[in-house]
Amino acid sequence: MGQRDALARAGAPDDPELPVTVIRPSSGWVPLKLRELWSYRELLYFLVWRDVKVRYKQTALGAAWAIIQPFFTMLVFSLFFGRLANIPSDSIPYPLFSFAALVPWTFFANGLGQSSDSLVGNANLIKKVYFPRLVVPFAAVLSGVVDFALAFVVLLIMMLFYGRVPTINAIWLPLLLLLALITALGVGLWLSALNVEYRDVRYVVPFLTQFWLFATPIAYPSSLLSEPWRTLYGLNPMVGVVEGFRWALVGTDTAPGAIVLVSALAALAILISGSYYFRRMEQTFADVV
Repeated sequence: MGQRDALARAGAPDDPELPVTVIRPSSGWVPLKLRELWSYRELLYFLVWRDVKVRYKQTALGAAWAIIQPFFTMLVFSLFFGRLANIPSDSIPYPLFSFAALVPWTFFANGLGQSSDSLVGNANLIKKVYFPRLVVPFAAVLSGVVDFALAFVVLLIMMLFYGRVPTINAIWLPLLLLLALITALGVGLWLSALNVEYRDVRYVVPFLTQFWLFATPIAYPSSLLSEPWRTLYGLNPMVGVVEGFRWALVGTDTAPGAIVLVSALAALAILISGSYYFRRMEQTFADVV
């Protein structure tokens, strides 16, 4: 009766069949409610579209930044690591070797940066409207797919320039991209939830990304490591992504194999733990953000 009286006072019709949704703060460990996330898929679509439009708004070069960033990083790596340091490149031209790794890496790094700050950046929306908060970091990561597609086209052009064509292993590329997305989302869930409580996270993320860059075989091949250390190296999920992209596109002899399996397990562990931590902290977002 209390809910119906409240609705009547608010001007709602006194209809016994009127559905009533009561939103209460959760406590402790709570379920992920993925079905609820699916019911808000249209909101996810509009948030992704908004992020894509806003990202390069009022920029002179626009979406060209999606290509410039990895391309010029490739030039720097090719000069210092490929030419001066003579880092091996698994018998393929070093520019192609590094750029094939930088394309998925840039997608991951941008997704990590965008998702970690997504809750704070959408504070007004979170305070006023109820929806599954998981939608916000998820949309931030998904919006990077457009940038990835642009950079991937440049990668294909570079392959043609060096006389390389994608191998049959390219059928694995969607799964490898999914692995990068899972990794970015998993870490982004941890950092976005922490960023609401501790704004120090925004200063940690650039350092973490830079450290992770050199901890991933982008400027060097993982073949420099012998087994079993090479497989254990796959505990960094981006190792499996990077080596998988090179193997699938340019046909490096060092098939990732067990590395991808270890990377996939590590990425799933990060995603699952990050999702539950995010849901646990979700009750405080609207009050603290």
